Amino acid sequence: MPIVGWIIIGVVVVLVIILFATYNSLVRLRNQAKNAWAQIDVQLKRRHDLIPNLVETVRGYMKHERETLEAVTNARNMAQKAVGGGVGAQSKAEGELSGALSKLLAVVENYPDLKANQNFLALQEELTSTENKISFSRQFYNDSVLKYNNKTQMFPSNVVAGMTGFKASEFFEVEVAAEREAPKVSFS
Repeated sequence: MPIVGWIIIGVVVVLVIILFATYNSLVRLRNQAKNAWAQIDVQLKRRHDLIPNLVETVRGYMKHERETLEAVTNARNMAQKAVGGGVGAQSKAEGELSGALSKLLAVVENYPDLKANQNFLALQEELTSTENKISFSRQFYNDSVLKYNNKTQMFPSNVVAGMTGFKASEFFEVEVAAEREAPKVSFS
């Protein structure tokens, strides 16, 4: 076999190796993004489980704030229904739940006895911890999606992505304006 034949075989082998490596890296990044979304789901489930306890603890103190409590409960129910409905639908529902929870915690400031209740304080601390974990999980998810989307859209991996059906993923975005605003802190 002449030297040109060996060169052609070598180039083909190198191209096949690059194709497999690119495909495998796309699969790894897609799975990493899916795992990141699953981590958000874990924290959202924890949040959904905490809310009924928080509402029940607050209910006894806040007899005149029925509308606020109902808004939190309805937002929680809508967020639970949005699970599995895609990143956009779920992020919108979770944003509305965050807004309702923010209102609830703002109204709590008017009830000093409630703020001193040990059950409420424990639930509030657990909810705050969960909110922080959700925030970190969202950030990790968006970082994973960014890496994956870059890989599916940049040359030469976009060629492999197009041939094998890899599509860009959706970012988790804040859609509720109230979530974009800085929280109001009061030490009174």
